Amino acid sequence: MAVKLINLGLPKTGTTTLGVALEKSGWLVADFKLRRRTCPEKDIAGSFVGRQLYEGYYGSGDPLERLGSFDALTEISVLNRDLCLWPQTDFGLIQSLRDRHPDLRFVASWRDPEEAAHSMLRWSDLGTNRLPGGNVPGLPKGFGDTRLQRATWIAQHYAFLRHLFADDPRFLEYDIADPQAPARISAHIGVELPWWGQANENTSVRTGSAT
Repeated sequence: MAVKLINLGLPKTGTTTLGVALEKSGWLVADFKLRRRTCPEKDIAGSFVGRQLYEGYYGSGDPLERLGSFDALTEISVLNRDLCLWPQTDFGLIQSLRDRHPDLRFVASWRDPEEAAHSMLRWSDLGTNRLPGGNVPGLPKGFGDTRLQRATWIAQHYAFLRHLFADDPRFLEYDIADPQAPARISAHIGVELPWWGQANENTSVRTGSAT
């Protein structure tokens, strides 16, 4: 088994939905964290996907060195009190993946930047504390507490990916609101998706400024 697909999309752009869809197709998926109940490599179980990508990249040079038991990685960033890792923004890491794994496919789950920025505000303390307080690539500490700042960062991340991959057929960007998204993903990876919906839905309603 080897990793077949990596999602380079940002949080709150349907990353969990993609993970659930791939799991229902029979794939073993790592989404954000290497869950102890499903991770075949027990010595890295409980770790974060992003941490293991960097351990491999700065160890052997191969970001997938310890992740070969999985079919797909659908959420690869982590931002908490101790870690701020965003492999999907890292040119060197992405280029290493492309060079070392020529059959590897990439997708970027996309959502309207304004909508994604608002969802980040309403998701726990992501928009109010973690993003403004972190040193996220493209969003330095002290920025990200307004919708405009988050939306600008989001839009430029996808511009970066479009520029990096250009016409590379191994890359697919899809709009999570597009009814054809599951069909496009299926064609891209050669696997039928028996389910497509909305997982990890943000049901909170936050009052006050959403700027």
